[in-house]
Amino acid sequence: MTVDQVPLKRRRLRSNRTGWTALVVVAALVIGGGLLYDAVAVRTGHRARPWRAEAADQLATLHLDDPVVLISAGVAVLTGVLLLGLAVAPGMRRWLPLRQPGAVIDRAGVAALLTRRAGQLDGVSWVKVKVRRARTWVTVAGPADPAEVQRELRTELARVPLAGEHRLDVRTGKGRR
Repeated sequence: MTVDQVPLKRRRLRSNRTGWTALVVVAALVIGGGLLYDAVAVRTGHRARPWRAEAADQLATLHLDDPVVLISAGVAVLTGVLLLGLAVAPGMRRWLPLRQPGAVIDRAGVAALLTRRAGQLDGVSWVKVKVRRARTWVTVAGPADPAEVQRELRTELARVPLAGEHRLDVRTGKGRR
């Protein structure tokens, strides 16, 4: 077995937002769990923890223009903005990992490469390519032999050094609808 034939462990790509999301989720679970534990304890007849009783007294006596209230509101707003930013941040779903660690290729680029190659084949009048994480579906229309199209597209896809196995399925279709 040569170095090129050694199967590589396929690593899933992670976006930059994964760490921040995990941090926010853990913080929310810890804070929410503590509050839930104390609320259940009070409902079952136990006394409230001193920090909760003190917080309730403070909240009853503080005004809206108090610095503690303003700082707490600011922290809540910043946390909300962070969560909103994480929700709309671009992920890594449109990228496919390559053999070289850290290298990626856009799925649309792979689809364009296969579309161009299939369009060059004799008898192919229409091509639709859908590239997923581990599989690519190609639908062709025309009098071309699907086995020949699949052989040519496998050769073309083999030129792209994708990490891990990538299946290629070629189907015949009716063309544009």
